[in-house]
Amino acid sequence: MILQAILEWATVIALLLGAMFTIVGSYGLLKLDDPMKRLHAPTKAATMGVGSLLAAAMLHEAAAGEVSVNEILIMVFLFLTAPISANFIAKVAIHGRTCDRPPAPSPDEVWGTNDVELEDIPEPKA
Repeated sequence: MILQAILEWATVIALLLGAMFTIVGSYGLLKLDDPMKRLHAPTKAATMGVGSLLAAAMLHEAAAGEVSVNEILIMVFLFLTAPISANFIAKVAIHGRTCDRPPAPSPDEVWGTNDVELEDIPEPKA
């Protein structure tokens, strides 16, 4: 009886934390002007916000006496992909380039971020 009450309170706290992180991340994504400033908003909202909401779902199922692995798999996927997407956003912001279609890679060019200077990167052909 007491364990179920503790699990229910933990579920409420996880839901409130998840909602708070998601709202703050959404606000940061909308209001911050620079991509490097905006970088942490979606990654924190995805990891902490959705992670807390999934933890609340797991606690709710545990209070009902059930066990589910689906939430753990979703959490692992989010925790693995959020840093990768943040890395891609940072690379685009560092290079400061936009184009409709990416240029076709050629074997004699270097495609690493830290290997070349910005002026050494050829402009995309229209």
